Amino acid sequence: MEQQTRQGESQPFSAGDFRSTLGAFATGVTVITTQGTDHPYGMTANAFSSVSLDPPLILVCIKKESEGNEVIQRNGVFAVNILGIEHEPISRFFASRHRPRGQEAFSEIPHRSGVTGCPILEGAAGHLDCRLVASHEAGDHVIFIGEVVGLEMDPSVPPLVFHQGQYCRLRTD
Repeated sequence: MEQQTRQGESQPFSAGDFRSTLGAFATGVTVITTQGTDHPYGMTANAFSSVSLDPPLILVCIKKESEGNEVIQRNGVFAVNILGIEHEPISRFFASRHRPRGQEAFSEIPHRSGVTGCPILEGAAGHLDCRLVASHEAGDHVIFIGEVVGLEMDPSVPPLVFHQGQYCRLRTD
């Protein structure tokens, strides 16, 4: 990979350099959930953004070679649970490769079903429940675009933030 210099010349850079630079951008933390005929599924993600207000569209980016990609494609629905500061353990749980799968994945996670049947995490700062309308491969990820069919937010829940590889708290003074 290459980076631009001041004179417009390209300089090589590593995947680690790219990842570190991206880490300079503080993001919120979400758990993407889906529910199909088999079992619920959840995973931590911070690649999430709004796309359109009319119609209400959002996007999430999921690694192409992942179970999350497969189940969202199959189920055709997903929910974005925007985590609050107290949800760091839930974020770490759904980020772990060694977490339980299937029905056991949500056995100790307080949740309810959203409009689409996707798990909605209790106490989250907000959630957006979506019907999948498009997916696009982009490099080693798939971009899922969802139309929001249900949402809720709690302005009293401070957000969980991730910056330079660490969970952070926002100062509000």
